[in-house]
Parts: sequence; structure tokens; C-alpha cells
Amino acid sequence: MPALGAGMEDGRVVEWHVAPGQEVQRGDVIATIETDKANIEVEVFESGVVDALLVPVGPKVPVGTPLASIVPATGVPAPPAPTTAPTPVPTASPEPSPHVHSPVVRRLAAAHDIDLADVEPTGVAGTITREDVERVIAARAVRTAPTGARASPYARRLAAERGTRFETLTGSGPDGAVVGRDVPEATAATTAAPATPPPAPEAGHTPAADPSEARRRAMRTAIARAMARSNAEIPHYHLGEHVDVEETLRWLDRRNDGRPAARRVLPAALVLRATALACRRFPDLNGFWIDDEFRPGEGVHLGMAVSLRGGGLLVPAIRDADRLDLDEMMAAMRDVVQRARTGGLRGSEMTDATITVTNLGDTGVETVHALIHPPQVAIVGAGRIRPMPAVVEGMVGPRRLLHLTLAGDHRATDGHRGAQFLADIAAHLTEPETL
Repeated sequence: MPALGAGMEDGRVVEWHVAPGQEVQRGDVIATIETDKANIEVEVFESGVVDALLVPVGPKVPVGTPLASIVPATGVPAPPAPTTAPTPVPTASPEPSPHVHSPVVRRLAAAHDIDLADVEPTGVAGTITREDVERVIAARAVRTAPTGARASPYARRLAAERGTRFETLTGSGPDGAVVGRDVPEATAATTAAPATPPPAPEAGHTPAADPSEARRRAMRTAIARAMARSNAEIPHYHLGEHVDVEETLRWLDRRNDGRPAARRVLPAALVLRATALACRRFPDLNGFWIDDEFRPGEGVHLGMAVSLRGGGLLVPAIRDADRLDLDEMMAAMRDVVQRARTGGLRGSEMTDATITVTNLGDTGVETVHALIHPPQVAIVGAGRIRPMPAVVEGMVGPRRLLHLTLAGDHRATDGHRGAQFLADIAAHLTEPETL
């Protein structure tokens, strides 16, 4: 179970996208994990064959719990067949016990509440193997929908919420089962309010708790836990600077002129691009504080704080942000925001961020004093761009200014270094040709 955010302590598998015996490649999505904040798709980081699914769909397990085991796709010799008869397992039952050689198989069956008498053996001399038990586990995770289509419980829940008919879907999961990613997003028609209100609860009956409200409370708790840790453990320093972006915004208007709305670049992309470029020159603000030492990030992966429609926020990463031009940065920003709000983020996007940018300009606030997301060592804040009086070439006039802030970790850098980093971001924002 990966730690998909600061403060995450546990999670649950809501859907497996693979089955034992299936070959996978590095980067393939193998499961959907439910955290206190969102449902996240988890990738595999080793190529091979799925040997076993160790955690069933449903129960919460702590971070660090092995979820599955993977073996190399080739070159693995088959286990030797037993040369001697197994020692009978004592039992108080008059019924004959199942043929099981391995205590590992018994423990696996017991952990998943599986009666070995109901498992069909495929091993030598009618022996029940681990693969036989895992086949039963996988079969439990994929049930039959009322229409006859095979679907995971998570997919059925999504379809019910989105008003989708199963017979119209094509499954991409194990054995062609419908999984969560196969269920399309709800349309305006399916999300419209019902024509008639739901019946009022009977007297004395307490309606079930709203699951979305429970999720919201869990998210607030997770955010509070992470920020309390940040406030308690990280010795913050805070810096701020007003940046004159008047000429840059005029340049951006000319650049966007004639473009369709979907291809226009927003000022937020300028801030992301400028921060990514500054991280190249100041790698000591782009990384992590782990085990009492700074560890530089393997690339510039910008965490972008995204507010969710139901409340709360997520901080997915835009990978290798310093390699993206402005158009690519804008496309990546739109993509991340959309998937953060619709539940399509991947685990690596929730764990790879090396520095975070939080932009609250669209809310009207001018200044952002943010807390660092541990184990990162810096966060950049951007407020609203607003007209203010400024002196340019000895003349006072209205100019559009952006208030940038930086929170740094004193264990990794000091205020002088942070000021240089913030000034570098500002320089890029006042010289658009460098972006």
C-alpha cells in the first residue's frame, strides 16, 4: 500500500485491474486505491507476471502492506513435485480434510475466509495449490451484474451513481470484466435532479449517512493531519515579492489572439513554467527532507494544488515540468485538474511532486502564506493579479502586479537562498521571452 500523500496512514483496494497469472509491464495500472482524499490508480513498478493478490477488495490496510507479488515473466523453474506423501493434517472433523501440502495455502485461505473444501484442486495428486486459492479470491472480486455482465463492485457502484447501463459497456478487466475505468463520466442528463423528490424517512427512522459527507470529513481529517505535521516538524521561513507582470500579460494577450479557448494559455501556466525553470538553477529547493537530510528530486515534478468541487484539495504532480513549453504546460495543467476532479489520477502523480505551487488568484485573494507539504522543502504561492500604482521610468501609473510568496524549510535552505530562488521566478515572469 503506497503512501499517496502526506499523512496517509491506510487505504483500501476498491478494484483490482489484474488477476494472478497476468503479465504486466512497468507503469501498468494494476489497482484502484481509495484514500481519505480520492480514488487513485496505482501502477506497477516492475515488469513480470502477477503471482498473487495479497489483499482483497474492501478492507483497509496500513501503508506499507504488500498488495501483490510479481515474479519474472520467464526463467522461473516450476516448483518440484513432492517425492513423499504429505503428513496428514490432524483434524477433529470426521470429514476428510482437503489435500493441502503448504501451510501458506491454509493461511491464505483462512485470511480470506475461504473453505478449502470448496476449492477445486489442480495440483499433483489432487493437491490444492496457492494458485487454486487465489483463483477463488479473484473470482470473488468480480461478481455478476444483474444484466449478466461481469463487473467489479467498484464498477457497479460507479455505474449506479452515474446512471450507466452495463450492457452498453465493454470490459477491460480480467476475463473481460467491466472495471471502474470502463464506466464513463456522468453527463448533465444523468446528473440532473430527479423529477420527484425522494420519499421522506419514516417516523423514528434515521436516514443512512451521506457517503459524500463522510468522505468530505475524512478528507478534512487527512489534510489537517498532514498540515499539523508540517506546522510541527518543519521550521518554515516565509518570503514575498510583488512582481510587475503588465508587459508579460500584454505579450500573453498577443500570443493568445486568434486561438480557440481550448488552446489559450492562462497566467497560471506562466507561474508554473517560471517555477520549473527556477528549480533548475536552485535544486536545493526541489526535493525532500528525509531521515534528517536533504535528498534532491530526480527531475522537476511540480505539485499543483487543485481544489475539488466537493471541498478539499489534492496535490498531483506534473512530471518533468521544466521540459514542457508553455503550450505543453497549459495542456498538462488542464489534464491534471480534470483528472483530479473526476478520480483519474495515478499513484505516481500523488507521490512524485518535488515542490508545490498553489495558486489562489482566481479566488480573489492577494497573498498566499502556504504550509509546505512534507517531505518537500518548499512551496510557492501565487495570489490575484491586480492593478496597483507602480513607478516605471520615474512615472507613477497603474500596473498589474502579482504577489508571489515562498515558504522554505530552514533545515534545507535559508532565507537568502530562498530570496534568490523567488527572484529567479520573478525574473522569468517579467521577461516572457525566457518562458
